[in-house]
Amino acid sequence: MGLNKTIITTETLILVGDSMKAKKQETPPIYIGELNGTRLGEFRIAASDFGLVAVEWADSQREFDAYLARFKRPLVEDAKRIKPYAKELGEYIEGKRHAFTIPVDWTLFTPFQREALQAVFRIPYGETRTYLDIAQQINRPHAYRAVGGANAMNPMPLVIPCHRVIGMDGKLHGYGGGQGLKTKEWLLQMEGAVI
Repeated sequence: MGLNKTIITTETLILVGDSMKAKKQETPPIYIGELNGTRLGEFRIAASDFGLVAVEWADSQREFDAYLARFKRPLVEDAKRIKPYAKELGEYIEGKRHAFTIPVDWTLFTPFQREALQAVFRIPYGETRTYLDIAQQINRPHAYRAVGGANAMNPMPLVIPCHRVIGMDGKLHGYGGGQGLKTKEWLLQMEGAVI
C-alpha cells in the first residue's frame, strides 16, 4: 500500500497515491440567500468562502444574476452560509448596527475599484464624503469621476456605504439601490448625517 501525498496549487488539487489519478479541483461556489421583511424591502445576498460578494434588492434580480454570472462559478442556495450576512444587514436596516464585521471578498474587484470602495467602506456611520474626498484619500485627486464610476458599480450597497458619498455641491447625486435618491436620503437620515 503506497503513501498518499496532497499537492496543492492555485489551479488544481492533485492527489498522488496508489491510484496515480489526478483530479482537477472544482471551482469554488458562490452561495446565495435572502433577507426578507425589512423596512427597505427584500434582498438577495451572495457570498464566497472569502466574504460578501453582492447585496441587491430582490426586485433587481436581473442585475444580481448578471453580476454573479461574470465570475463563472456555480451558484448554491445556502441559507446557513448567508445567515451571518443577512443578520448584520438586517440589524443595520433596523438602526441597531453602525459598523459591519462580516468579511467582504475584495478579491473580485479591479485594483482601482478595490482601492476606491475600501475608502468608501471606511466612511463612518452618520458621516458623508464627496467623490473628490475619496479620490484625494486614495491619492488620485483627479480621479473623482472614476471614483463615481466605482461607486455606481458597487455590488454591496449598504455594506459598502455608497449612500454616504455626495456631490461636491453637498447635494445627493445618483443612487441605484431601492428607490434611488429617496432611499439614499432615507439612509442618511436614519444615520443622522447632516446633508
